[in-house]
Amino acid sequence: MEANDSVDARVRRRLRELRTEQGLTLQQVAERASIDVSTLSRLESGKRRLALDHLPRLAAALGVSADALLGAAPAPDPRIHAKPVTRHRLTMWPLTNRGPAAGLHTYKVRVHADRDTPPDELPVHDGHDWLYVLSGRLRLILGEEDLIVEPGEAVEFSTLVPHWFGAVDGPVELIGIFGPQGERVHLHR
Repeated sequence: MEANDSVDARVRRRLRELRTEQGLTLQQVAERASIDVSTLSRLESGKRRLALDHLPRLAAALGVSADALLGAAPAPDPRIHAKPVTRHRLTMWPLTNRGPAAGLHTYKVRVHADRDTPPDELPVHDGHDWLYVLSGRLRLILGEEDLIVEPGEAVEFSTLVPHWFGAVDGPVELIGIFGPQGERVHLHR
């Protein structure tokens, strides 16, 4: 927090931070605070001055104390606390926190040894995947190509090309960077 920050500027910044951290829209917070959505938008953007009677309603709408709106944001914990997720014979450990929407996310991935047969129809989605093999041998089918990726090798490819990856002769550990579309395919399908 800068020394010359006004209280109004701090509250505007905290209001926006808290709202986006909680994944709330302007409309949702406005309804909870019984404030017109255009008023809330102007408050956040600095086009309208904050009135003292707004503080308790906005704090309650965000589930925080009025002090939390008035103060600086606490320093974020840099550690990653998300639990691994297992789907489709892949176990994925998040290595990045939830950042801005539609950002890239990094995972340590264990490809189980029995993930060795591609599906009849290979997935296709928007975006790019980037994989770096730490151990084991990875089979990557990319369109008409059938590749073996060895430890220490990396691959990057457009996911608009039909693709699949699996294990050869045992489990594989890799680091993967996925955009939101790839993350949905690998974690949520």
